[in-house]
Amino acid sequence: MRASRSSTTIFSLCSVLLISFSLEASSSSIQDNFVQCLTNHSYPSHPISEVISLPNNASFKSVLQSKVRNLRFMTPSTPKPLVIVAAKNESHVQHTVLCAKSVGLEIRIRSGGHDFEGVSYVSRKPFIVLDMFNLRSIDIDIANETAWVQSGATLGEIYYGIANKSKNHAFPGGVCPTLGAGGHFTGGGYGNLMRKFGLSVDNIVDAKIVDAKGTIIDRESMGEDLFWAIRGGGASSFGVILSWKIKLVKIPSTVTVFRVERTLEQGATDIVLQWKKVADKLHEDLFVRLVIQLVNGSKEGDEKTIKASFIALFLGQSKSLLNLLKQSFPKLGLQRKDCIEMSWVESILYWADFPNGTAPEVLLNKNPNEIIFFKLKSDYVKEIIPRDGLEAIWKKMIEGGGVRMQWNPYGGKMSEILESETPFPHRKGNAFKIQYSVGWREDGSKTTTNWYLDLIKEFHKSMTLFVSKDPREAFLNYRDLDIGTSSTGKYKEGRVYGTKYFKGNFDRLVKVKTMVDPDNFFRNEQSIPTSP
Repeated sequence: MRASRSSTTIFSLCSVLLISFSLEASSSSIQDNFVQCLTNHSYPSHPISEVISLPNNASFKSVLQSKVRNLRFMTPSTPKPLVIVAAKNESHVQHTVLCAKSVGLEIRIRSGGHDFEGVSYVSRKPFIVLDMFNLRSIDIDIANETAWVQSGATLGEIYYGIANKSKNHAFPGGVCPTLGAGGHFTGGGYGNLMRKFGLSVDNIVDAKIVDAKGTIIDRESMGEDLFWAIRGGGASSFGVILSWKIKLVKIPSTVTVFRVERTLEQGATDIVLQWKKVADKLHEDLFVRLVIQLVNGSKEGDEKTIKASFIALFLGQSKSLLNLLKQSFPKLGLQRKDCIEMSWVESILYWADFPNGTAPEVLLNKNPNEIIFFKLKSDYVKEIIPRDGLEAIWKKMIEGGGVRMQWNPYGGKMSEILESETPFPHRKGNAFKIQYSVGWREDGSKTTTNWYLDLIKEFHKSMTLFVSKDPREAFLNYRDLDIGTSSTGKYKEGRVYGTKYFKGNFDRLVKVKTMVDPDNFFRNEQSIPTSP
């Protein structure tokens, strides 16, 4: 696959438009110039007019809000794009990039809309949204154990498509079915198959991307440096992902899941202590996530308590799982009645909290079950947290009143892949990753929002003693603007958050960025900067 033949023609048109727009700027708005550029140079076979939404269009609000997953970014004061382009063809993407560049508009690229800080559809500068949800084809080749998936395809659609072709194949990715492949994969792609097969980015073999010149390139034509960068470095810093070629993995036809819940009064602390010692050392076929949250006591009038939920996927049958945990994690006390055997695609539904027996077709639904106000943060843990440390954490949670944690285990395949293999550096040496979250539904006032933001920020600060240091690492797909932003794309500002997300890989990402996008056209609050 070579660069698109049409890209040279488009680039030549763009050069002419740069001159003409500079002359017309005084008499036409930047929005009008952008729309006129798109209209003038769309192909008759793929008219772009039908995918353009302007603020005065009846469809604008519904198109914008259809992919907003965080109500914090659906308020009247949230900055809105001048134009939304819901591309239906690769040429639409090319023209959108070139026309935005020619008139000086920022571009925000959205696939599933799950980014936690809204950077794919919010900017403080004049901007347009390039929405990829119409580009969602999935072409699965079971014989070669690969698939091409477009950027707007959701994980649910991908998993459903794979399961319809084979009961013994899967793909390592997240457990939320409404995630868009475009953004999820480029930040790493974290899920419950990672201890066996690694991340999504560890199982990507090719990609098609539109670069800052409007050219469509694949792995061969982009070169290995850019192909390295987009697999975990945040592709929106380098271009627009059109599609990924993924490598499918083999799994047994029967897997086992379970959920075991214990409160402090039921011995949760002892079980958590053992989980911390063994979770990253268990057999690679087993992934046991720990969810820790504040709940009401079992009896009316009881004080709040902590509940620990152990949620697992095992690539095998329950008999083998029971024998394994009897030896390696006995304090959990897993019993046969706790285990449910099912197919892999059914386990996706289980992990997404659908009732047992739900038809797999629900995975084709692109809309999440609920949309709330929320804020998330992340951490990595390398050392064992002692009992008194856990008790201090429980006390802080009870006093604070609302922070929820997910502890996701490492080890297995994740310890075998070098930090430099992809931009995602959080590999060997990590016991588990923490996701912190707060969420609220009814009140979106500034007072309420600030209370929750302060709550999670203070709790995150209280965890400093127990987590990674120098840098305090963070996960790109749990984006957190509190750890640093750059409004100008400067290296010094970018290094603050860049070393947390990418550690020693940050400077290589900067070199690639400078090589492929020296004008820093593709940027956001936490994009990769160019070299100083």
